[in-house]
Amino acid sequence: MKTFGWILCLMLGAGLASAQTKTTEALDLEVDGLSLYFYKNTLRMLNQGDDKNFDEMIKDIEKMRFLLIDKIEEEMGPEEVRDLKGKYVTEAYEEVMSGRFDGRNFDVLVRETNGSIKGTVILASDSSQLFVLDILGKVALEKVPDFFKALDENSDIGKKVKDFMDVDIH
Repeated sequence: MKTFGWILCLMLGAGLASAQTKTTEALDLEVDGLSLYFYKNTLRMLNQGDDKNFDEMIKDIEKMRFLLIDKIEEEMGPEEVRDLKGKYVTEAYEEVMSGRFDGRNFDVLVRETNGSIKGTVILASDSSQLFVLDILGKVALEKVPDFFKALDENSDIGKKVKDFMDVDIH
């Protein structure tokens, strides 16, 4: 009986450790796009310039899933993006910020438990691409555009995305 208890605890722990949104999981299976995972240590390694601001932005991130979707190829218009936001809301995410920055629309949704942010979803969309950042943890809301810009302009990430997709992401 003790063995069963330990196995159950390990399974639950593994499930919680990898838990991100079901919406992002389903989206990744549904569309053909780039999907990358970043863990805290991976994000730190990307900061090759030892940028203190970047370190501050990632300090509360445990894990992040990055999806890049070609909206034209996947026939995703404003209505599909709006429906996607609605799916996150059904997972107890609340939209806390919307705006525009560098030609992209940004939507930030968070999931709170006991007043603490446990998950963050950032949707960044332009006319041809949808970027989904599904974060286990949080990014300070005032830093979201800077965080996205740092990821977008990081030479390692940008090069990998461009090589994989064979497109210009700017």
